[in-house]
This record gives sequence, C-alpha cells and structure tokens, in this order.
Amino acid sequence: MEPVMEINVTTYEAQSVVSAGRTVVMIPFSASAEGELFTGSTTENGCDTQNIFPDGRMSLSARYMLSGKDRDGNDCRVFIENNGDSLDNCTPVIFTDSPVLAFLQDTKLHAAVECVQNGVIVRIYVC
Repeated sequence: MEPVMEINVTTYEAQSVVSAGRTVVMIPFSASAEGELFTGSTTENGCDTQNIFPDGRMSLSARYMLSGKDRDGNDCRVFIENNGDSLDNCTPVIFTDSPVLAFLQDTKLHAAVECVQNGVIVRIYVC
C-alpha cells in the first residue's frame, strides 16, 4: 500500500451517554498531518464518535478538516471522514479543494490506527 499521510491526533476529555440500546462516546481531538502529498493541521477540533452496542460490536466515525499545503505548496483544505468497526478496520474518505489531491476523492483508501499516549496516530494508505 502506498502511504498518503500520517495524522498525529491529540484527544481530549470524552463525553458519553449510556442507554439500553447502546453507549455513545464522543471524543474531541486536534490533529496535524504530514506526508509528501499534504501537510497541515485541524481547522477546529474534530470528533471521534464511537457507538458501542450491547453485544460488544462497535462502529467508529471520526470527522475533521485540515488546513495546510499540498505537495505543490498551494494552500488547501482536506476533509476526512474515517469509518470502521475496529481500529484495524477503518476506511477513510477524503474531500479536498486541492486539484493536486483531487484524485484521493475517488481512490480506495485504508487507515491504520495506532494508540499512543494522549491520542492516536492515523496512517492513511492508497489500497
């Protein structure tokens, strides 16, 4: 798999609600991204939403916007929505206003998430 970018995420205090049908946990975060294609940081805090069902299944969804520079040095924004059912099974979708990065909008991507102190590292790859 070809690397797209590495995103260093710092998480903040989680908020949750527990009901009979599921537990919902929302974790705000900030992030910075590095890679040959794009370098930047979150415009505001992103949010990771985790739905935990009574049978132990999970659904994960993180959404955030990064502002930075594409590989040609042009200012741009990148929106990422990363969905999955575990840290090792996540599929990101990217939207951007950068013509240089526009190919990512129609490319199958995979994310590997590694837990670290005070957050996670998300590595996005072209499949």
